[in-house]
Amino acid sequence: MLSTPPTLLSRAKPRLRRAMEILAEERDGLHFSELWQRVLAEFPLDPDEIEVRQATDQSKGENTWMWQTSDCVLAGMLVKRDGVWSATHLARRRLAENPGPVEFFDVAKQAFSYWQAHRAGYAYAARLCGAVRPGHWMDLGELAAETGLDRSRLAAWLWGTRPKGWHRVLDENGRAPEEIHADSRELAELGALLSGEGIGGGTDTRVGVKDAKEVLAAEDARRGSGQNAWLLRYDSWIETFVDPLEWFDEGFCSLQTDLDKLTGPVSSEELAVLVEVRYARSLSRRQRARLARDLDRFLNLMHPNDHVAVAHGGKLWLGTVTGDAEVEHHAQAGSWLRRPVQWLSVPLDQAGLPEELQAAVASEQNVVDLTQLLDKVRELAEAADVGPEEDTPKALPTPGVTLPEPDAALAEDLLVTTEWLEEVRSLLADRKQLIFYGPPGTGKTYLALHIAEHLAGDRRAVKLVQFHPSYSYEDFIAGYRPVQQTGGPAQGTLGFELREGPFLDLVAAAKNNPGTPHFLIVDEINRANLAKVFGELYFVLEYRTRPVDLLYKGEFTMPSNVFIIGTMNTADRSIALVDAAMRRRFAFLPLHPDDEPTRDLLAAWIAREHPDSEEDVAALHRTLNARIEDKDFKIGPSYLMRDSVYREGGLERVWRTSILPLLEEHHYGDGTDVVRRYGLEAIRRAVATAPAAATGDPE
Repeated sequence: MLSTPPTLLSRAKPRLRRAMEILAEERDGLHFSELWQRVLAEFPLDPDEIEVRQATDQSKGENTWMWQTSDCVLAGMLVKRDGVWSATHLARRRLAENPGPVEFFDVAKQAFSYWQAHRAGYAYAARLCGAVRPGHWMDLGELAAETGLDRSRLAAWLWGTRPKGWHRVLDENGRAPEEIHADSRELAELGALLSGEGIGGGTDTRVGVKDAKEVLAAEDARRGSGQNAWLLRYDSWIETFVDPLEWFDEGFCSLQTDLDKLTGPVSSEELAVLVEVRYARSLSRRQRARLARDLDRFLNLMHPNDHVAVAHGGKLWLGTVTGDAEVEHHAQAGSWLRRPVQWLSVPLDQAGLPEELQAAVASEQNVVDLTQLLDKVRELAEAADVGPEEDTPKALPTPGVTLPEPDAALAEDLLVTTEWLEEVRSLLADRKQLIFYGPPGTGKTYLALHIAEHLAGDRRAVKLVQFHPSYSYEDFIAGYRPVQQTGGPAQGTLGFELREGPFLDLVAAAKNNPGTPHFLIVDEINRANLAKVFGELYFVLEYRTRPVDLLYKGEFTMPSNVFIIGTMNTADRSIALVDAAMRRRFAFLPLHPDDEPTRDLLAAWIAREHPDSEEDVAALHRTLNARIEDKDFKIGPSYLMRDSVYREGGLERVWRTSILPLLEEHHYGDGTDVVRRYGLEAIRRAVATAPAAATGDPE
């Protein structure tokens, strides 16, 4: 009977126990690199564990072992400080209680599983103990009750991870909690920390959870300083309990909570714990996180003088928050948060709103942060503020950004006509997405960059990316990337970090500068699998007034000041693979050597840059392209728009090293003598003969 080969994890278990045994004997601790070498001497790596992971420069075996040591930190058995690892007396106790590597491993793994299931509680505990001022201490039992955590596991977690203020969490008598089983040396170290702050364990220096919560609430209040703007969602089911017009008639806004503990200041971490406990079975993890965020925004981030908006019946009502949040209890509807609001009397038609606000109205969130659109909200509020005698708003500002008209200077610089530039501007203003397509060397990328920089008015508002066959959604939008952990219990291990790609970077910049057009230039856009790279963006490229959930980002709306210009090379035929959905979302503008604006580009450039050129290079270029039957393989003028071409031997060199190789690839296998048909000397002879012969085949 064949036995199952050992896994990386199963081989890490004896290494984990041996590491803790070594540390238990080394009272002053060891640097983790020395510890690993000592463990490795007793438990060498198997062949499949030797492979080195580039992100951490660690072998698979070492990386797996490092991750398991992080669980020991959560269990209070291991302390990691500046690369030096030390075992606690609690670790010695657990080693004695669990003699086998599997049993010992299970102790650490149970601590990790508990932490994973109670992350919100631990995050809340970390903030609460961090809010305890030096010279004061907090009762462990009170902290455990507030956060909903097991007292023993909380004590061990504090002892291992040691967040800010960890040493100020004591038992009810102001001593080290018995759950950590500290020895005399650890008690002396803890005593030195406490006495250094003047903490003697008396009740005069003890603070309650309530005091720490007030500190957190004050910190949260400062998060929302300055004027903000908010959109509240008015669900149809609310009408069962609240008349739709009651908000506007009585001057308030409200948010249903179904939580009875919302009395006094409540931090964001406490809200997360309350929501976790109350809705653990009825809502998914994502729904609970969204509800906690909505409550935090309404309670902690919304302030008097903030703008507030609500959409109802095809109208957008605007107002100003005038007071603090209060909790109301209804017999049938449960608990509600309520804030007084001074509503403007005239609503606005939703159809006339800027695209970003229309997308926000369609959001599934109950409280949408509109602060990045604060200037637009202020403009709308000005339009709706018409006084008591009026029933229609003032004229709304023109939505979106206005692209500047191209001028003669730009046309002269790019050697194109102003009429063609105006068409480009009009297509971008209308469609937002445009693709330049044509053979190589027709200036697609050059024109895209310079036109975008002119329309944006700021080079920093233009970003270029280049697609290729291995380019993915995770590269373009967002995805997880391997990184080496640099802090906390997982220090030195391989982890994964969510990183946003160039598209979301540009979107963030556009949202921070809503009055500036921002351009993304996608070079060689047809070389990637577009459906795979763009993913859900297909939707918002066409429907910018609607939000969509991105895989790693959640709800996303496309700013109206984001424009995309792509370039496509038609020579490799990959343009034919662009699907109909992508074609519908982009306008397509050809750049071809036989058509404007590319047709006379080379002649104009030579006249400006090299007016004394002895040879008619533009005529050579026209004659060459006349011999190329396939329109998509004709040679663009950019190959001949280099200063080096007009030095001695330069034309011959570019013809031999750049132009002929392209044509050899095109005619590969069809028997064409490329040099005889397209060589520079053959083209020169054709130009020198009668015009009729100039476009024909060589003799």
